[in-house]
Amino acid sequence: MPFSLANKGLATYVVWTVLLGATVTGLASSNWSLAAVGFTTFLLTLLPVFFSTRFAVKLPVSFVSMIVIFIFATIFLGEAFDFYEQYWWWDVLLHGGSAVGFGLFSFLLVFMLFQGDRYSAPPIAIAFITFSCAVAVGVSWEILEFAADGLFGLNMQKSGLQDTMWDLIVDGLGGTFAALGGFFYLKGKELGGLTNLIEEFIALNKQFFAKLGKPKNSKRNRSEGE
Repeated sequence: MPFSLANKGLATYVVWTVLLGATVTGLASSNWSLAAVGFTTFLLTLLPVFFSTRFAVKLPVSFVSMIVIFIFATIFLGEAFDFYEQYWWWDVLLHGGSAVGFGLFSFLLVFMLFQGDRYSAPPIAIAFITFSCAVAVGVSWEILEFAADGLFGLNMQKSGLQDTMWDLIVDGLGGTFAALGGFFYLKGKELGGLTNLIEEFIALNKQFFAKLGKPKNSKRNRSEGE
């Protein structure tokens, strides 16, 4: 699959324009910090494009837009413009969003292993794996924050234990929401836009879900009907 920056959604192009504009402005005004953060963030927002190209996975425009906005909000707005300090809810919002995102990714990955076979994929087990992966990513991030504060004298943990615990609670809530989305999808039910995102991804990557919609005993049923 050739590398392409086309058809990534209006939100993505707006973010890229802002980041490149910030980079140029930083260079022109000798604001090296702004230039570095802007360009680094821009490179990181290209990750979903590289992922899609490298693994031949088609990412829906909505997926790409959400990932790009999340990276932009986390690094550029959060660090360069200090949104974490200005708005107490910024960290909570991003932790919850990342937990839902990683949980959704975990669900799709596990469902791929079953090749989309709803009849063999146990909804409870997959929901539990989805929740566990989302929380595991959150825990890993908290460990990274603790290590960065200790090694480099940063203040990523803000208020220490209280900040960490609230982050983990939000991670758990986000992971639960993602797990419920996967569970209801396997049950053939709707859970807001989350099940729509799952269906959108599967529709673009049918090669990974070859058994989707095929009853487990379809061959036996056909032979009995004959």
